[in-house]
Formats: sequence, C-alpha cells, structure tokens
Amino acid sequence: MRRGIAATALVASLALTATACGGDDAEGGKSASGKLSGTVTWWDTSTVGSEDKVFKKLAEGFTKLHPDVKVNYVNVPFGEVQNKFKNAAQSGSGAPDVIRSEVAWTPEFADLGYLAPLDGTPALKDDKDFLPQAAASTKYADKTYAVPQVIDSMGIFYNKKIFQEAGVQPPASIAELKTVSEKIKDKTGKTGLYLRGDDAYWFLSFLYGEGGNLVDAEKKQITVDNPAGVKAMKVVKDLVDSGAAKTDATDGWNNMQTAFKDGKVAMMINGPWAVTDTYAGKEFADRSNLGIVPVPAGSDGQGAPQGGHNLAVYAGSKSLDASYAFVEYMTSAESQTTVAKDLSLLPTRSSVYDKPTVSGNETVAFFKPVVDKAVERPWIPEAGSLFAPLVTEYTKVLTGQTTPEKGAKAVGDAYRKLLKDWK
Repeated sequence: MRRGIAATALVASLALTATACGGDDAEGGKSASGKLSGTVTWWDTSTVGSEDKVFKKLAEGFTKLHPDVKVNYVNVPFGEVQNKFKNAAQSGSGAPDVIRSEVAWTPEFADLGYLAPLDGTPALKDDKDFLPQAAASTKYADKTYAVPQVIDSMGIFYNKKIFQEAGVQPPASIAELKTVSEKIKDKTGKTGLYLRGDDAYWFLSFLYGEGGNLVDAEKKQITVDNPAGVKAMKVVKDLVDSGAAKTDATDGWNNMQTAFKDGKVAMMINGPWAVTDTYAGKEFADRSNLGIVPVPAGSDGQGAPQGGHNLAVYAGSKSLDASYAFVEYMTSAESQTTVAKDLSLLPTRSSVYDKPTVSGNETVAFFKPVVDKAVERPWIPEAGSLFAPLVTEYTKVLTGQTTPEKGAKAVGDAYRKLLKDWK
C-alpha cells in the first residue's frame, strides 16, 4: 500500500492505446467467438519513475493475450485518486473501469455503490490462494468488491555505513531509538531519524506500539483519544523535541526520500513500496548498504499497520467482462511473481512465496513476517476518512502548534461527528 506517497503529477497521456475513460467507452464484452473486446481504462497509483514502469509493462502483456481489448493506462497521484474517483463515479462520467484502491478505500467505494461485486466473476480466480488478511479488506456486506494486488507493512530503513561510523546497532525500542540517534549525531553530525510529518499513516506504528487504535469497530467506540492515543502523540513529539528526529509539514515523501538517499539522515520509517526508489539514491548504489528492521517497539510492543492495494472494477463500466479479466491477469500468480521480483512488493497469493525469485528476495523475506503480525485497520466505509482529521492534528503536534492532549481530543471529536452513534 503505497500510503501517502505523493506521485509527481497526473500522467494523463500514459495510454497504451486509446485515451477515453471507462464511463465514456463504447460497449465492450465478448464476441460470438468468445473473444474479449472493449476498452479498459486503469487508474494506477504506483510511484512514477520506478513502480509505474513495471505495472505499465505488465498491463501491456494483457493486450497481447487479448488483442481486441484496448488498455488505457493512467497514473494518478495517490493523494488525488480517492476524491477524483468518487467525483467521477458520482457524476457518472470519467471514472476508470479499474482502479488501484488503497485497502481502506475499498469498503467506502463499495458502500457508495461505485464498485461492481466480483463474486462469481473471473476476477476472483483461485481466490482460496489469497492471504486471509489481504482478502479481508476486499469484502463488504457479505460480498467481494476487489481483488488484493499487494500487501505491506512498515519497518525502519537504515544506512549501514552511518551506523558503522557511529558504532551503533538498529534500535529495537523507542528508548533505543533516542539513544542511537544521539550517538549518530555526536559521531557523524547527522540526524538519526526522518519522521514524516504530513501523513498520519506514519503515526500508526507509534499508536499501535502504545496499545492504541483509531477506533474499536466491534464496540463502535472511538479510541484515538484514550490514554494510549495521547501517549503515542507524546512519543512522536518527544522524538522531534529531543532532536532524535526531524520532520516536516508538507511534501514529506520527497523530503524524506531525498534526505535518506543523500545520506543526510540515518533512518526513516517506510515500507516495501519505497525500496526501488531508495536504491536509486547515491548512498545505496551499493544495495547492501540498505538495512531494514522492524519499527521500534513502544511500551505495548511492536505494532506496524497492515496496508496494501486492491484492484476494483467500477460498477458503471461498459467493459465489465474485459475488466474482470484484466483484474484477474494483474493479480495472477504470474503477475505477482513479476512484481515481487522487479519491485520487491509483497504478493497477496500464498503460492507466490514459494517461487524461487520471490523466496530469495531479501526485502520480501524481511517484510513477510512483519505483515503476518501487522495490525489490521477497521474495514468500515469511513476508514479512509479517518486520516484527514488525524493528519491535521498529528502535523500540528509535531510542529508545536498544539499539545498531544489537545491534538488527540480534536481527532476524537472529529471522529464522533463522522461516526454517528459511536461512543
């Protein structure tokens, strides 16, 4: 799940063939001979310059199998696609046939009636092969509305050369994180950690690590402002105030990646989606210089969030048959093997982990145990909307515009307005 990663710009012209969007396409389906036809517009949200090249090439392979289907590839910035899709689907014009949906968006889109149910369609071929935790986010109201494409979690990326120069080992706890950062500063003059401050997804590891959560969906209870939530806010604030971490209020992805790739900071919190881009930095021309360990544990333990992306089909698509087939192709064991090999993204199919090119991938080998223990987010329609008020207060806390107590309370108040009848 490429949470919060801001792609550079909307690449509206990255079409493989025609450029019309799904809602405006000519009718498509199967011909009398059984061949698929029509146009499939796919909105991809992968990182421009690295991930998008692999997904675009993979999509081209579908047209070789189905020459009567035109695939229109469009890369939409992650930060824009959620609202862009809702606006297009609501208006009935311009929505894609297939969308790469962050896991938390799937139940929201399904609740709004914007996604086609996939039960009984070719899109769910070999569905028993999917990891149970990956498949969980694709279901809503006893129906399946998406197919899991990749699954992920987060860890600490660290620069081995800087650690060797400072004479330190990767931190296993928040207390060790502060100590290690202090030694790095003393020995090298560099900051220990870059803590992204403009995306609340980066806060979840600290929240879960203190035993907190955003909400308790079973009890319909708001929990983000309980003592654990306040403590988590205090933890991140202290990391910045103590000098263990530097942060930002805008453009966090590019600031963080640049600082880490150029060797200006020793650590960052990130996921498998960032590995390919990180290797492009001068510090990691020798790939062995990149180390990855679990996010340091809080007082309640280690708690990285479960993320990932699903592929979903727009309910108003005029090329449903072709769209179902495209989703099946893009989430097949063969396609997932390619993605894992080329991008080190984690597959959602159990069988893919047995492939030699996947089982031997160092990044996949690290993140798979982390994913197995990752904390699932609440799969409720409002899940995607929980981040807007959280990021506002999280940023304000990190930058000293409010206190951890006031920040947590403000988020809780916002959630109670969003989630009617919740405590």
